[in-house]
Amino acid sequence: MDNKSIKEPIRKKWIWIVLVLIVLGNVPWYMPAGSYEPLILGIPYWAWIIIGFSLLLCGYLSWATLKQWNIVEDAEEAEKRGEAE
Repeated sequence: MDNKSIKEPIRKKWIWIVLVLIVLGNVPWYMPAGSYEPLILGIPYWAWIIIGFSLLLCGYLSWATLKQWNIVEDAEEAEKRGEAE
């Protein structure tokens, strides 16, 4: 396995910037104090915003780990399996 196919998300700044923005959006600090109206299906609107950002965070982290993460350990484990066979 060559070094071009090895990806580590810790080295990509844009992944961390998007992650921080999603986490900041997930905290309702930007909402007015004491606001709960309008209610949507009996739940305050800010709770729907938090649910949306939580789902976005789950999807983003899943995507990042599946598509942006291919570390050296995987290559090393594959080599060890190849030697054992």
